[in-house]
Amino acid sequence: MSKLIEVKNLKKQFENGDVITKILHGVTFDIDKGEFVSIMGPSGSGKSTLMHILGFLDTLSEGQFLFEGRDVSKLEDDELADMRSSKIGFVFQAFNLLNRSTTLENVMLPLLYTKVSKKERIERATSMLEQVGLGHRLDYSPNKLSGGEKQRVAIARALINNPDVIFADEPTGNLDSKSGLQVMKLLQDLNEKGHSIILVTHETYTAEHAKRIIRLKDGVIESDKQVLKRQIADNNDTLLK
Repeated sequence: MSKLIEVKNLKKQFENGDVITKILHGVTFDIDKGEFVSIMGPSGSGKSTLMHILGFLDTLSEGQFLFEGRDVSKLEDDELADMRSSKIGFVFQAFNLLNRSTTLENVMLPLLYTKVSKKERIERATSMLEQVGLGHRLDYSPNKLSGGEKQRVAIARALINNPDVIFADEPTGNLDSKSGLQVMKLLQDLNEKGHSIILVTHETYTAEHAKRIIRLKDGVIESDKQVLKRQIADNNDTLLK
């Protein structure tokens, strides 16, 4: 299986005048295409900083980060922006939906500044919403949706450009247990269809839906292990109905 991400001795620090705060202290790991990986750790472990670097939202201080074999530190800003829009899909805890727009319009947003025609934007967004079980909610505004439905809209939006990898940052953090299971089942299904998923969470139960867990503590990797048995709810088959 080909490499999606290669990280070698990655370090990150923030500087504020004479004050230097070190966050990551030499992190090394690889992620293959098609993997479902959880990056797990308590607050302050560096997991969110690491996700921002892997998603081209921040830069490393030292070390090396290769994405599909390309050295990210050598890319120009416009190249990074292009890769961020075409290669990466983001799903956030807070959903980040526009309340004055319909679910269909929210999912189409990443395509607005592309050469894709309006007709194709509508067709692709409709297809994405149908894939996440929300084909009957096209004209609903987000304030008429449940928390779980909002997160599924966010996942549909993340998929609209057919990205190489989906980053999910605490995707169940604002959801009740049933809605959280629906979202995790959906991410598992997407992974089974070939999508690479990188999940960032502090919750053990959520992390164990992945196939592999990288645990961070105080800016270093504490462990990197395969999940022997993925956690699936007994009523998974009915969760998205």
